[in-house]
Amino acid sequence: MNPGFRLEQYTLRQPSLVLLVQAVIDGEADEVLIFRGFSSSLMRPTATDPEVPVLPAEAEIQSIDIMVGPYNPAAPQYLQRELSWAEMRSLLEDAGV
Repeated sequence: MNPGFRLEQYTLRQPSLVLLVQAVIDGEADEVLIFRGFSSSLMRPTATDPEVPVLPAEAEIQSIDIMVGPYNPAAPQYLQRELSWAEMRSLLEDAGV
């Protein structure tokens, strides 16, 4: 299953959380914010169709920060920082995603 879709589903089940994903997409670094089932790139254009995950299946996830939502860039409230994809996958499995 597409990692972006799984992360979106996780935030639907955990609506008070925001995920900030550091990834490499098509050889370029990107930061993707995921909140309540929707993804948005902070560095690249985001598709207008909200059903299209910003993180493609081939994205290389570098790290994931879990924060309290809603996201406030001036004062982010981190719960966990720099989780690896393996660590996040464990949380996803615990949540049934």
